[in-house]
Amino acid sequence: MAKKTAAAAAPKPPAPEAPRQRQKPAAPPSAPSKQLDVFPNPQADRDYVIQFQVPEFTCHCPLTGQPDFAHFVIDMIADKLCVELKSLKMYMWSYRHEGAFHEKVTNDILSDIVRATQPRFIRISARWYVRGGIYTNVVAEHRKKGWKPEPVVQLPAHPHATGML
Repeated sequence: MAKKTAAAAAPKPPAPEAPRQRQKPAAPPSAPSKQLDVFPNPQADRDYVIQFQVPEFTCHCPLTGQPDFAHFVIDMIADKLCVELKSLKMYMWSYRHEGAFHEKVTNDILSDIVRATQPRFIRISARWYVRGGIYTNVVAEHRKKGWKPEPVVQLPAHPHATGML
């Protein structure tokens, strides 16, 4: 008669469950939106530049349906209101499935931000990636009537200090 070993007497571990795919939430945490939210400018008495960079903007060519990609740089001097960052992200995302010419989408974004915030100054530079061997850059800006920027202060140039001789 064969002798049972301790290992043979131990119960077998349950078989591992098959991996489950994560279910899509009933209400996604974020969704594209044309809503631009704002908040009060914490330093409305001062001109200062707020810069947003959107390196992964996408929309579609209205003629071919092919995707277009751009890097947007938004430079803004707020007046009484600033645009809230997450709403700007969701707003930019909302163009992903829309067809629009580069010039139109750049100017539409400018108009919507101006409508929401009434900034002293805003410039949008859209650098569109190559299509048909041609890069397109579209720059659009808005100045609030009566706003005069402070003169630029020219500082002397100093060599970059690295701490090394």
